[in-house]
Amino acid sequence: MSAVCQITGRKPGYGKQVSHSHRRTSRRWEPNLQNRRYFVPGEGRWVRLRVSAKGMKTIDKRGIEAVVAELKAKGVKL
Repeated sequence: MSAVCQITGRKPGYGKQVSHSHRRTSRRWEPNLQNRRYFVPGEGRWVRLRVSAKGMKTIDKRGIEAVVAELKAKGVKL
């Protein structure tokens, strides 16, 4: 499964790790992804989402109903 938040679309960041000797090696910064279950009262069921910490804040602010409706409009299968 790819490291992408279903809500915000956050993906890994790529760059270089620089050591004390200034030797550069590739690395990536992973988003803080969590697997969460949310109850959607309008549908009367639980949905599983792979969301970042920022995505969880978005759900808290806008509500799960609005977020799920937006995902369905994009064509995401839940």
